[in-house]
Amino acid sequence: MTSTAQAPQPGANTAHPEHLGHVIFIAAAAAMGGFLFGYDSSVINGAVEAIRDRYDIGSAALAQVIAIALIGCAIGAATAGRIADRIGRIRCMQIAAVLFTISAVGSALPFALWDLAFWRIIGGFAIGMASVIGPAYIAEVAPPAYRGRLGSFQQAAIVVGIAVSQLVNWAILNAAGGNQRGTLMGLEAWQVMLGVMVVPAVLYGLLSFAIPESPRFLIEVGRKERAREVLKEVEGDKIDLDARVTEIERAMKREHKSTFKDLLGGSFFFKPIVWVGIGLSVFQQFVGINVAFYYSSTLWQSVGVDPTESFFYSFTTSIINIVGTVIAMIFVDRIGRKPLALIGSVGMVIGLGLEAWAFSYNLVDGKLPATQGWVALIAAHIFVLFFALSWGVVVWVFLGEMFPNRIRAAALGVAASAQWIANWAITVSFPSLADWNLSGTYVIYTIFAALSIPFVLKFVKETKGKALEEMG
Repeated sequence: MTSTAQAPQPGANTAHPEHLGHVIFIAAAAAMGGFLFGYDSSVINGAVEAIRDRYDIGSAALAQVIAIALIGCAIGAATAGRIADRIGRIRCMQIAAVLFTISAVGSALPFALWDLAFWRIIGGFAIGMASVIGPAYIAEVAPPAYRGRLGSFQQAAIVVGIAVSQLVNWAILNAAGGNQRGTLMGLEAWQVMLGVMVVPAVLYGLLSFAIPESPRFLIEVGRKERAREVLKEVEGDKIDLDARVTEIERAMKREHKSTFKDLLGGSFFFKPIVWVGIGLSVFQQFVGINVAFYYSSTLWQSVGVDPTESFFYSFTTSIINIVGTVIAMIFVDRIGRKPLALIGSVGMVIGLGLEAWAFSYNLVDGKLPATQGWVALIAAHIFVLFFALSWGVVVWVFLGEMFPNRIRAAALGVAASAQWIANWAITVSFPSLADWNLSGTYVIYTIFAALSIPFVLKFVKETKGKALEEMG
């Protein structure tokens, strides 16, 4: 999606109080795609062991079914920008909502393992679209003074989606007598868990009808009067609307739609700034954060925690995730993106290192020794907290801001696709790695968390307080 550059007019960088509430609603509605992203990512956590049991499959095959949605995510992320440039951001959100709904129904009523995998790919495509459309749309409609906090709505919605998913799964499991394959409403409990996503999917679609199209897209397709109305909605009526529209038009004439070819250059295929975006995406996933949300129930059960308690621990981790995200939203525009990333990396190294130590001990009567069990539980929460208050938010904010206007859409698509591919690699490898050596697996994640520190120090530039046209 092309974000045009424009010189700020008086008042353009400040949302006036009478408009700020409306801007917040618009950002929150757009971030509903993030809620679905988080919900879908985590809901499978409650179904992992039931799917293994129902279809009698091993760790490798199970991992493929869990992770296959991420292939759809990568495709959706790579194509969302082009789709949105053709039909608009709002239509793109509506398509994603329809696909989310179809995926939820299909996943709840699978005929066999293969079509469960197919429905997960469909849902993954929708998640990929939402992961690109949400941050880009918010960046286009948000006043620069609030863009960091409004951009963090995407991650806030993701973590709320994760928490709600864990809570719903826990409630469904208890209603089914603690058995993931227990009968509930004529279906097995895990099927109900997957089917409940119909509710937020429909809500996302309805909200998309209540928010305006991006003013930049409206100008691009010749709807200038409507663009003026939207600019007035989000930036206030004290700016010179005609001058703002003219500036956007001039910027659009100076630019061309970004394509994959525009990203090429430098010594290593892509331009350096594109590699920085890819690096941020890869490090965000290679610390193993999604293991905590795809496999946490299975992980805790593997070290002796009973199923109901394992679901509860997964929920408490989600609450910590929300707390960390709120902290990030408070500080992302105050102390900056880069300092938060560094603080988070240090905290993640500590949490992951402690988990690796705890899991290195042999099980006693099917459980970790008491001290190591408590250390593992506390360290898992430390890891999630520091991830949430840093990389969980700042990567999405960085990707929405860091690229020059002329390559923003294509670069954001490539970086988001890299994120999904990295997510897939971690997700598909964890069951086999855990069977090999659970402690060794967490050592690997610790190493990546440590490597993220020099990466940020050397290659990542602060974007705090800069207008989009200043990037690059």
